[in-house]
Amino acid sequence: MGTTGLLLIGFLVTHLAANLLVLVDADAFNHYGHSLTSNPLIYIAEVGLIALFVGHFLTGFLVERGNRAARPSAYGNVQRAGGKSRKSLASSTMILSGIVMLVFVPLHVAFFKFGPYYESTVQPGVRDLARLVIEEFGRPGVVAWYEFALFVLGAHAWHGIGSAFDSLGISHRSWIATGSRVLAVVLFGGFMIIPAVIYFGGAS
Repeated sequence: MGTTGLLLIGFLVTHLAANLLVLVDADAFNHYGHSLTSNPLIYIAEVGLIALFVGHFLTGFLVERGNRAARPSAYGNVQRAGGKSRKSLASSTMILSGIVMLVFVPLHVAFFKFGPYYESTVQPGVRDLARLVIEEFGRPGVVAWYEFALFVLGAHAWHGIGSAFDSLGISHRSWIATGSRVLAVVLFGGFMIIPAVIYFGGAS
């Protein structure tokens, strides 16, 4: 689970860098999207991403089931762990945030991959994906859903990145835990900026 999680985070870093283009250069964003979808290797990459996503969810489910089997009866009195414990709201709700991810990711991919097709007026034969993004993030309900889902996924990453390093046995340095949380904030904060900026008129 730690390995698949870190690989997915690596993908999200590149995904964010590309998505931020829509705020500064719509044509460059469209060109980037076209270069990906027109590459025959995209199908192999998509299968790999699906495998990572499904693998991460299934291993998370198995870990959660194993935890419940190890303690079939709930605690009679739940209190804050205190001290050096890493327990937090994010760590206690990983399965719930994982379910949000299971709903959000397929919906996000399905819409932007198979949603309305606009052809670029500047680059004939290129899909105007920027127009689709701007139209979608002009709808308050869509923006509210994205901001909620991305915040939840950010909380998942807040605990998950450091936990992944724990699982791999390389979290003995304090800067790894701090760096993991900074990465989660920067990464998902970056994703949350996009719909907010577009909705409030920062992109056109």
